[in-house]
Amino acid sequence: MKNNKLTKSNETERIAKKLSRAGVCSRREAERWIADGRIKVNNVILSTPATNVSEKDKILVDNIPLPKPSLTKIWRFHKPKGCLVTENDPKGRKTIFQILPKSLPRVISVGRLDYDSEGLLLLTNDGAISRKLELPSTGWLRKYKVRVHGIVDKSALLKIKDGIKLDNFKTGPIEASLEIQKGTNAWILIGIREGKNREIRRIMDHLGYPVNRLIRLSYGPFQLGNLKSGEVLEINKNVIKNQLGLMHKI
Repeated sequence: MKNNKLTKSNETERIAKKLSRAGVCSRREAERWIADGRIKVNNVILSTPATNVSEKDKILVDNIPLPKPSLTKIWRFHKPKGCLVTENDPKGRKTIFQILPKSLPRVISVGRLDYDSEGLLLLTNDGAISRKLELPSTGWLRKYKVRVHGIVDKSALLKIKDGIKLDNFKTGPIEASLEIQKGTNAWILIGIREGKNREIRRIMDHLGYPVNRLIRLSYGPFQLGNLKSGEVLEINKNVIKNQLGLMHKI
């Protein structure tokens, strides 16, 4: 019999957030794990993610005690083209977790890059930080170098600076400038502060310039730099302290 009666405490948080902070899964994954009956609190199988827990509660994941939150770490990863940012793909396509070094702890990506995109992807062992950094409210600019097919009209790029309507949503402001035109292909530098699914590709399609290569150069203060394709590098914790104000966690 399933029950969600937990130990009372003045300091509680949702179970999905607790699991995410411990670095075992994302909040979305936590909801699936709860639905699958994989999470126990005080030896009782949870049936709903609408459950608060405290430090006093005994939490088990697949009957293994939940580890205490690790020191927050963030890595820069140069995601190659031709792999997905997901744990598993029903179609059997390659994922980043199949190519990341085995020495890494369990990590969560900060946002995503689609299968055909490459460049900077941030990874962290702290699910709460991942969620925080994904939010548009951080105000962080995400810069991309995009190769498109077509003769680019600079005035068209100026017209999208305040955002444009795509299907059923309006984009935020878009910084776009032509870097170089070579024959019928061009490189454009683009900056946005939020990234909906395939947003840049959809923006360029809207302008009539289909994307044939997309590289993320930066995510807020963190740069791709000289990181080689497939390479992972941990960000210095002093940099994290300065940029994220995580001094109480590191």
